[in-house]
Amino acid sequence: MFDAHFHIFDPRFPRFENEGYLPGHFTIADYRKRMSRFDVGGGAVVSGSFQGTDQTYLKAALAELGEGWVGVTRLDLDATDDEILELDRIGVRGLRFNLKRAAADITGMTLQALRAHELVGWHVEVYIDGQMLASLQPVISKLPVFAIDHLGMSEEGLPFLLDLVDRGAKVKATGFGRVSMNVADTLRRIHAVNPEALMFGTDLPGTRAGRPFRDSDVDLICDVVGTDMFAVLEDNARAFYRLPARVRALPADPAPTLPLYSAEQPTLPIRRDSLPEPEAVDTIPLPIIE
Repeated sequence: MFDAHFHIFDPRFPRFENEGYLPGHFTIADYRKRMSRFDVGGGAVVSGSFQGTDQTYLKAALAELGEGWVGVTRLDLDATDDEILELDRIGVRGLRFNLKRAAADITGMTLQALRAHELVGWHVEVYIDGQMLASLQPVISKLPVFAIDHLGMSEEGLPFLLDLVDRGAKVKATGFGRVSMNVADTLRRIHAVNPEALMFGTDLPGTRAGRPFRDSDVDLICDVVGTDMFAVLEDNARAFYRLPARVRALPADPAPTLPLYSAEQPTLPIRRDSLPEPEAVDTIPLPIIE
């Protein structure tokens, strides 16, 4: 499993109120404890609005998590190329556009995203209510590579979301407790347009969500996508974050086909030069039949 969307709120680093709300602590230890029953082989730490453009927590988190874990961050618009290159070196792979809970200079952010993509290949992850997709679709469509968080949030934006998926956008199957839509139907429709679009994430710790991630959310995804569950739970995200594909061992056959037993020795071919020479005999003509 690859968790394509979760947050870390480490008390050692700055956090900022957003709309009067400040989340509690959620450390890497807390995350590992919550996900201990799952085989999580990597994930994406996503900067939330409470962390502003602070990079110290993200650098510490990626250093502790190690190989296979990446970051998605917010940057000051005047961030230099050298800053982007340094963040890329430690594992940051994308920018987050928080268009739902943070004031944004969408033009400046888009120009920064194009620069980061050209410089290090970063993509953009957009946190937006589906109702805004229609008005911002012309701008979002200019982004070379991007994903939409939390299924686009609302039923009203689904037609616009599906259009973006048809053009190559990825969608995070996350935050089921914060969306206003039929989750199973939305997953099914996105998957029908592009089986490579959906990427699973827990959205832990689920701040301000109606309810946080449940283990049953994984079951729901598997029920909807069927045999594509490994793609949605891991492979699509690994490709999106430019990580190596995970090699899975094939399950052992519980009833393997065995060769038939024979008590006799197998028949071996005889060499031509070991065949007995035929005896020399006169040729006898065939009788003539009237």
